[in-house]
Amino acid sequence: MSGSSPEQWVTTLMDTLGAPGAGIAIALESVFPPLPSEAILPLAGFAASTGKLNLLAAVLWTTAGSVVGALALYWLGAWLGRDRTVALAAKVPLVKASDMERAEDWFARHGRKAVFFGRMVPVFRSLISVPAGVERMPLPVFVGLTALGSAVWNTAFIMAGYALGANWKEVSGHVTTYSKVVLGVVLLALVALVTRRVIRSRHQRRRD
Repeated sequence: MSGSSPEQWVTTLMDTLGAPGAGIAIALESVFPPLPSEAILPLAGFAASTGKLNLLAAVLWTTAGSVVGALALYWLGAWLGRDRTVALAAKVPLVKASDMERAEDWFARHGRKAVFFGRMVPVFRSLISVPAGVERMPLPVFVGLTALGSAVWNTAFIMAGYALGANWKEVSGHVTTYSKVVLGVVLLALVALVTRRVIRSRHQRRRD
């Protein structure tokens, strides 16, 4: 990819391999994003509008790529397992064992919905695969939910790129704003959590 932008690299990949190239780009994006899916998918839709890709093939191959990338992170979570995850979390300041227990309880109750809907949320699209692996969600269930959620996300963005044609970059602009809002909400929640923990810690030290 030296000497070319990520966008040019993805374009070359699709020009060379067709729809499977878009699938490979999405699989790589899921693990180590050279270019966000919000850019790859509309670009694939634009390519389909020009006849370079088959529209249905683009949807199927990018969904397959999403599943492959998600499986890589699922197996990472499975390899880490609960003990390693708890040990790593224990090294993070202000994180308690009870936090892990609550997270486990939450995933036990809402894991399936999280895997499905998480595929439609920037950043969490990839990250949700790790706790699914840690908790050893049944593989057929994980693959099925990942494929369904990814198919919805991928189809929406490919069709948007297909409809907009040469103006496909407009899609990325709107999603960038959406991504920033999501990340902003998460950061505010983390700041609130840390602030509450710090205040509790100070009060505890004063009582002691």
